[in-house]
Amino acid sequence: MFIRQRIDAFVKLGKILENLPKEKQQEWVTQAYNHNTWFSQSSVETALKGIVRLLKEKSLTQWLAAYPITEPEKPLKVGVIMAGNIPLVGFHDFMTVLLSGHPLYAKLSSQDAFLPKVIASLLTEVEPEFASMIHFVESLKDVDAVIATGSDNSARYFEYYFSKFPNIIRKNRTSVAVLSGKETEEDLKALGGDILTYFGLGCRNVSKLYLPEGFDLVPLLKVMEPLGIEAIDNHKYANNYDYNKSIYLVNKVEHLDNGYVLFTANEALVSPVGVVYYEYYQSEESLKEKLQENQAKIQCVVSREAWLPGSFSFGKAQFPEVSDYADGVDTMKFLIDLKK
Repeated sequence: MFIRQRIDAFVKLGKILENLPKEKQQEWVTQAYNHNTWFSQSSVETALKGIVRLLKEKSLTQWLAAYPITEPEKPLKVGVIMAGNIPLVGFHDFMTVLLSGHPLYAKLSSQDAFLPKVIASLLTEVEPEFASMIHFVESLKDVDAVIATGSDNSARYFEYYFSKFPNIIRKNRTSVAVLSGKETEEDLKALGGDILTYFGLGCRNVSKLYLPEGFDLVPLLKVMEPLGIEAIDNHKYANNYDYNKSIYLVNKVEHLDNGYVLFTANEALVSPVGVVYYEYYQSEESLKEKLQENQAKIQCVVSREAWLPGSFSFGKAQFPEVSDYADGVDTMKFLIDLKK
């Protein structure tokens, strides 16, 4: 199967997802939620919307034009251990492996075992030749290379177990927002989405705010209320919010609370579900130094109109471009360079 044929298949997949009948989408939402109650309707819809954006013909063609993709003389078995923290979080790896021409051996997370198989089924309907290239497996045996995403703890296991294979091992990361004090109400609403989409469970969710001295957080708490109301309807999110609130109250930890999200000063990057950490910075130079120090733990940075170099605009954290690789590691180059 030639690369153009593979691209065309994914473009067609994107069009199918974009025009998916409401009743079919609702069926998927119900099934996904039954497997994992973190996968709400809005979470699944947002994930599908993000995939549709990736599968535009112009985006795929421009992305792949940067690589010398040829048909592999000896296609290698690429094992992919997929995370399950948000719906279809492993799709980019799924797509990249197949576009590279290598067969995929995917070990799905038990938290996201339904949606990837539905997407794979649609893709093979569009292009039957993919059927022999897609394998869902219980364990990775007899593979030639590995891409694994997990926690810091599981990464240590992956690094030991797969050390003899070419590999990409991803660890815990989170995302942060940098505010300047010039943000509008619309900016703050968009930032609220970066924080609460997927209930804050993704590595591209903002869990930490860097604020200029004297910044007033109250307007952000107010504009986040509609999103918070939706989030608190999920019993798992509500349990986390209630638990962390009780801990702060008992331990007399200073915090702000709009009834749905807690904000507290903390120098750590990763906050618990239902909590956002914040920290003040005194100068742009000191801020950049802080971000550089934590570079290995930050997936992305958001700021107003992406004023900070290398950042995304507010509201764009969950909608990366197809060339925005997780952890900044070029997965396609890794796959093209594989040799038996």
